[in-house]
Amino acid sequence: MDINDNIESPFLLKVSFNKLLKHYQVLAENKDEFLAAKAKRVLKAADPYPELKDGFSNPKILQDREKEIRTILQDSFAPVLTKNEIKTASVPFHNLIFNSSERFRNIIKTAGDDFELKIKNMPEDDRYIVACTIILNFCYGYSLNLKRPFYYEIPDANGITRSYKILYNADFCEIVANDGAPEITFEDYEELLDNFENIELWKEKFPPNSYTFKGFVISNIFDVTDDQSISNIKSNLIGEDRRKDEGFMEGFQEIFRSLFNLKDIKIGFSIYNKDESLFEVVYGVGMSSFLLNKKEYAKCSDALCKWSYKKLLDDKQYFSVSDVDKMFEKSNGQAPHIKVLHEQGIKSAIFAPIANDDGLMGILEIVSYQPKVLNSITANKLIDVMPYIVSAVERSKSEEENLVEAIIQKECTSIHPSVHWRFEKEAKNFIKAEFNGEKAIFNKIAFENIYPLYGQIDIKGSSIARNNATKEDLTLQLNAVKEVFIKAGKIESLPIYEQIIYQIDDYLKGLKENFQVDSEQHISSFFDKEIEPVLNHLYKIGELKDEINNYFNSLDDKIGILYKHRKDYDDTIAMINKEMAALLDQKQEDAQAMYPHYFERYKTDGVEHNMYVGESITKEDSFNPIYLYNLRLWQLQVMCEMENSYYQMQHTFPVQLDVASMILVFNQPLSISFRMDEKQFDVDGTYNARYEIVKKRVDKAFIKGTDIRITDKGKITIVYSQKQDEREYLRYIKFLQSKNYLDTDVEIVELEDLQAVTGLKAIRVSVLYHKSEEDKAFYTYDDLMKEIKS
Repeated sequence: MDINDNIESPFLLKVSFNKLLKHYQVLAENKDEFLAAKAKRVLKAADPYPELKDGFSNPKILQDREKEIRTILQDSFAPVLTKNEIKTASVPFHNLIFNSSERFRNIIKTAGDDFELKIKNMPEDDRYIVACTIILNFCYGYSLNLKRPFYYEIPDANGITRSYKILYNADFCEIVANDGAPEITFEDYEELLDNFENIELWKEKFPPNSYTFKGFVISNIFDVTDDQSISNIKSNLIGEDRRKDEGFMEGFQEIFRSLFNLKDIKIGFSIYNKDESLFEVVYGVGMSSFLLNKKEYAKCSDALCKWSYKKLLDDKQYFSVSDVDKMFEKSNGQAPHIKVLHEQGIKSAIFAPIANDDGLMGILEIVSYQPKVLNSITANKLIDVMPYIVSAVERSKSEEENLVEAIIQKECTSIHPSVHWRFEKEAKNFIKAEFNGEKAIFNKIAFENIYPLYGQIDIKGSSIARNNATKEDLTLQLNAVKEVFIKAGKIESLPIYEQIIYQIDDYLKGLKENFQVDSEQHISSFFDKEIEPVLNHLYKIGELKDEINNYFNSLDDKIGILYKHRKDYDDTIAMINKEMAALLDQKQEDAQAMYPHYFERYKTDGVEHNMYVGESITKEDSFNPIYLYNLRLWQLQVMCEMENSYYQMQHTFPVQLDVASMILVFNQPLSISFRMDEKQFDVDGTYNARYEIVKKRVDKAFIKGTDIRITDKGKITIVYSQKQDEREYLRYIKFLQSKNYLDTDVEIVELEDLQAVTGLKAIRVSVLYHKSEEDKAFYTYDDLMKEIKS
């Protein structure tokens, strides 16, 4: 019998008190006679048994030398503190405890005979790797900071799960390399730094039992249930779509039970509707309101008495009802909030306002079916958690408002201010016709003789980046599930497991050699229809529960697939679009101040924008071509600034992508009209459609006679067809070169012919990037005029 049996670890464990006894050897020479005598007594008890110093792994010795060990550890486990301290002596990564305080023993006894003490947040693979990092620190001097808190979760007499934080004292241990242990080089160390999750690599560098751990550790354990409950409340409130989560409310109530140390409590919410002075239920799985009982809403004045109304709505302070039955009798059943609690059999309750600087947002309701357990004293526990609940409600309200606004935008549309007058005019005509009893028709909204400006900052290679992210995610998920089936084959020798592994290998080969558009769909279907049913079968067997749980935990909760690299890609695209669109919107305010014009932008793989300027839009006799030239120069300058802004923030994105910018010059005025079915403006007429064709195709075009795309990272491409456009933009480029926006490498190229469009040319010029945002202001009217007239 050996404590190392059935344990895979780089450590060969030996219990030893050598370092502690050395400490007593020093104390034995102390001038303090009392300390010296005590130390000599400890040494005398240990001397006849050299195994206590040399180390042993037979647990029977712990029983045989129990008296001597207790003497050796007497100072570490002071009898005067044994009922207060929670402390154990053990060896690391092992459930062998050979000495403990009385309070620890009582806690374990209360948990029940079937309770198994386990560290909550220490996976089996991590145990091995953490042990290896200890060796790196202890034996090789590499300072690896892997310190993280470990916890026990132990039920108390009331069935409440309490959290205990473990702090280790490793002063009394020694670690030495055994014969044949591989020497760890600096190259090994560097390799391990980037491979924490690669258990096989760690086992290669630190084979099982290649080092001897000699000594023991003291665990100082602290009840941190309140702190952990607050942390759990915060964590539970961070996630999205919690109202759709079936287990959220039960888990949330369980956390509050731990916080209040009360098994018999429930949590409710009611939302405050300020506009109508109502309390309303929160729609969500498992959510209820004890204040409203089974009603969907109630007037605030009907749900509360005057005193409680003032307390919650005006003073924004919580209050308790420690004895509902007593208060029901005292108020003769007239206090509405007491009456509704009494009807539900509730005996005590706390009502807490969820409020911010803008006022009340809702009510948190905590109720119990026992009297007096919820009171004004226990209510003070809410002080630390209410800020998180307030933040969660604020975020929820903001998300709901955004959702409402998104639906309005989708179902209606937002009309740009520059053309709003035209829609208003037609709406008034519509109303007027109806009032006069005529047939009301909403006339077509169109603008003639206007000049278009189009630009885009496009993400280069977005399809390739997306495909690569998809391949990486699918490869990770296939390999993860393959490991499960390899282990399953060792437990049950079924041909179906071999067939599944063969299919997985086939998919992995396909991902590596021939990724197709439909590969993602086929593999996802394979997971849904073939893998999950078999995993459910394996889960019932039980031996692979941990592996299967780990696999499913690695999947995204919402979409049920491994969504790591794709999430990084999607997050990057979203962040790029958000930042670029925000910058463009900000710059647009200045452009509108120069001269009013129609503006719209779209988020795709990058940001596109359309601008239309002309007399028919501004509805007044003010248009001059100078304003068109002004906006063209503004557009070119802003595109340079967007390029600069992008590359200044590129390092903050999860995936490093490049962008390419393009401007399309269309020299002839055209007409646009509002398409009611699509809720957007589009060009009007067959001739003008040529402009839309060029817009959709030109950024994918090649330079004539080459396979080089017309757009490129680091450059701005200006596409045009008329010589006068070329001369105009070369002047703008020269001007922006003088401002250090553009480089001097100007090139003029011809484009390959597009369908139905020929004769296009392009100016390509490199952008100069700046580390700071200096020299970004718009230029004076005089500067602009000098450049245009030169």
